[in-house]
Amino acid sequence: MLKIIHGADFHLDSPFSGLTPKRAAQRRGEQRELLERLAGLARKKEADLVLLAGDLLDSERVFPETARALSKALASIPCPVFIAPGNHDPYTSRSIWTALDWPDNVHIFRSRGLERVDLPGCTLWGRAFTDTHQETSPLEGLTVPGDGKLHLAVLHGCVGERNGYGPISPAEIAASGLDYLALGHIHQGSGLNREGNTFWAYPGCPEGRGFDELGDKGVLYVEAEPGRVKSQFVSLAKRRYEIITADITGPAGPLAAILEALPGRTSDLICRLILTGEGPAPDLVNLEQTLAPEFYGLTLVDRTRLPRDLWARREEDTLTGLFLRTMWEKCQAEPDNQALQLAARYGLAALEGGEGI
Repeated sequence: MLKIIHGADFHLDSPFSGLTPKRAAQRRGEQRELLERLAGLARKKEADLVLLAGDLLDSERVFPETARALSKALASIPCPVFIAPGNHDPYTSRSIWTALDWPDNVHIFRSRGLERVDLPGCTLWGRAFTDTHQETSPLEGLTVPGDGKLHLAVLHGCVGERNGYGPISPAEIAASGLDYLALGHIHQGSGLNREGNTFWAYPGCPEGRGFDELGDKGVLYVEAEPGRVKSQFVSLAKRRYEIITADITGPAGPLAAILEALPGRTSDLICRLILTGEGPAPDLVNLEQTLAPEFYGLTLVDRTRLPRDLWARREEDTLTGLFLRTMWEKCQAEPDNQALQLAARYGLAALEGGEGI
């Protein structure tokens, strides 16, 4: 049985453009800390191989401290490490892959063509992106020999979708004859899948970078032998992105409703908190001032609606009634248009001298 750590899509030195420059720099530093956690996991599990399936870097531009951290962490792993560069960090003459002297235990695939590496206990196949796009399947032409050995591959590509990022069909996976295909490119973990006799998986990214990468993130610990593979997700993330919805309808008020909806500890969360339901306009400024210290990052989004009893006033023979009748028709036509709800609130406030309804 071979013990494998399978990771991908670290995207080191991401810009984190949604954060302040100070927070973005801090997050890039925390990304480098991921590398030490990866190395620690490999040591703890006494891994035989570490397979890194591309996009370790977000681009060809790399901070010197990131390059040093990557080299140091990989050197501290007491087993071979294999890297298949992806579309964000392709193997080119300008890339970090050619600029540095890598530790002796690190093997970087350099070619668009499949490369075979014979190792004690297994045969490993891999290839690299050599540009930011690749129209052909990274599995193209691979059918492993039926020699009874364990056959693995580490590749960057996209299963089931024809695009410019190494498209792979399920039929190609089944026809390859591999025991395990370690993939990168998709940032959501896939769990262990099977096509024919070949098991395959995406570990997902090990640390979320935005609200399209929600929840806990990490790598896979895989145990493999010919004809048998099992995997376990291992969390590496320090921060998590979450979207939480709180219905503020009712007498308790927005803050109580929000506190009820929170999952417990929030200090490591980067959260988009969406307020829904019916009621007076929530005071977003005051709520943010109260709640922000409890989160690493917090954004409040108001998707509440006017109370129904206020809409009933559209029958009044007044300027307010005329305004509400007009807004009612617009809101009925576009029920999900939050701008119309806000327009109704601010219009009523203007008509009746309030600060917001």
